[in-house]
Amino acid sequence: MTFLTVLWDDSPGGNVEHIAGHGLTPEEVEDVLDDRDSRFAVSKSTGRPLAFGHTRTGRHILVAFDWIDKTTVYPITAYEVPEAGDEP
Repeated sequence: MTFLTVLWDDSPGGNVEHIAGHGLTPEEVEDVLDDRDSRFAVSKSTGRPLAFGHTRTGRHILVAFDWIDKTTVYPITAYEVPEAGDEP
């Protein structure tokens, strides 16, 4: 799945700061959101869409995001997860 636009908020408390707190960069999150091999699911706890995949640096991460419209997403959080049993 390829998204045309990923929205980033680099203000204090925004999603850039939040994912940085998990040791990730916006580029790593976009790697997963733009990768056709990523797996998509829905969070059992929040109902948000999730993407599971690999960054170009080889890390396996989960990205929780919100749809803004058909071609735009807003990443909420992202963090590294094990590959096996990666359903939250």
